[in-house]
Amino acid sequence: MTATSDAAAGWDAAAEGWNRSAPLIRAWLNDATHAMLDAARIGPGARVLDIAAGAGDQTLDIARRVGPQGKVLATDISPRILALAQANADAAGLRQVETRVADAQQLDLDGAVFDAALCRLGLMFCLAPIDALKAARAALKPGGRFAALVFGAPQGNPCIAIMAATAMRHRALPAASPYAPGTLLSLGEPGRMARLLGAAGFVEVEVRPVSAPFHLPSAAAYIEFVQTSGSPLMQMLAPLPPDAQRAAWDDMTAQLGVFGAPDGWHGPNELLLCSAAAP
Repeated sequence: MTATSDAAAGWDAAAEGWNRSAPLIRAWLNDATHAMLDAARIGPGARVLDIAAGAGDQTLDIARRVGPQGKVLATDISPRILALAQANADAAGLRQVETRVADAQQLDLDGAVFDAALCRLGLMFCLAPIDALKAARAALKPGGRFAALVFGAPQGNPCIAIMAATAMRHRALPAASPYAPGTLLSLGEPGRMARLLGAAGFVEVEVRPVSAPFHLPSAAAYIEFVQTSGSPLMQMLAPLPPDAQRAAWDDMTAQLGVFGAPDGWHGPNELLLCSAAAP
């Protein structure tokens, strides 16, 4: 299997869990999502490309902004998760949403003259993010807007850093760079997204941090969310026998307890809101 087919299979396996977690994800990313839509200047009648759309939570927000005269094309590498996105849009009566299975790095939508292209927490998983950004730019009309959310640096995302390091330790793997390609924090290195957007041919580049804390009753509830929805960590621990996997998850839960508070658990997250325009 190729890296692309492996990734598709992983997200196919996580699709149902990610979709069930939609209310949690929506609460977590609500403010950041609307800031991303604002940065892309999405309004009524716009044609919008939603890249790595997942189960389509943000796709619904986009569709409501563009209205019945607009159009939203949601793409994802996973056929199963994209089918859920289409079902969610249909259930909401948003007929302006269409879906297409596509790798973000090979969209094949050159000259599609979209008014805007968005990618919420998907670019990090691309082994060649420059290819994904070039594909997005090629799909935009001149002056079209691009906006994305990616995870920032490890210090702003301690929960992710703790879980990744713990998974590596339980796998007996050597410590790796937090910015390793295709990982959750791969685009968090200061200055990297701005450089990539420029190299992809975008102009009016802006990258700014956005706080997006995760509020849940407990660290155990957060781990449960990750177990059902967090394909990358699930794949990392998959080679371990069941008892060893449980030990890794228990280790993570204990460490993440440090973010507990009298009114629940508050996991810090810092995202980068990236925006630019096609020349």
